[in-house]
Amino acid sequence: MIEKSTFTFLKNLSKNNNREWFNDHKKKYEAAKENVEELVNKLIAKIQQFDDRFEEDLTAKNCIFRIYRDVRFSKDKTPYKLNFGANISPGGKKSGIPGYYVHVKPGECFVGGGMYKPDGKQIAAVRQEIDYNTKEFKKILNSAAFKKHFGELKGDKLKTAPKGYPKDHPELNLLKYKGYFTYGIISDANMQTKDCLKLSTQKLKAMYPLNAFINQAIN
Repeated sequence: MIEKSTFTFLKNLSKNNNREWFNDHKKKYEAAKENVEELVNKLIAKIQQFDDRFEEDLTAKNCIFRIYRDVRFSKDKTPYKLNFGANISPGGKKSGIPGYYVHVKPGECFVGGGMYKPDGKQIAAVRQEIDYNTKEFKKILNSAAFKKHFGELKGDKLKTAPKGYPKDHPELNLLKYKGYFTYGIISDANMQTKDCLKLSTQKLKAMYPLNAFINQAIN
């Protein structure tokens, strides 16, 4: 579970997003990071039970993103992110392989996954798979587990038909997505209980069929 102290650290960071404050509270940051790592390691173990793509030596350290922001090309020069995020994918966060995502932020905790920012080759492959296997894809999106935990796919869509598809394609609404991902909210209160691991695992397991479909398409 996520400790109250972790939420407190992130709330205070949002009010003091500067290097001086952060350095003065480095021990609290390290404790919060360790808390998130503990949850992610437990989730990795759970995911390995239903997704056989994951290697045994994958750990939270391979999956959790740095809290330090890259401000080189941003107008916002605040140095730190206000959340902890982990991309639990085979090969770790930099692998580019669709997997599972965990987001810890006061008032904005969620888990999900899929393909968030695919390259041109990947998105073309998934659209083609949807076109060829529409029935299978719709079955995933309309399943009771998917509806319960996520509702629907998230993210932006193209304003018109993607290249290679007619504007009157019967499944145009599905083909227009710029990425194929979703997520389910978990309240701060639930994240701070022993049910946190159970609730997170249920959502990530419901995520598996979509990930399997996407990986089938791009591999």
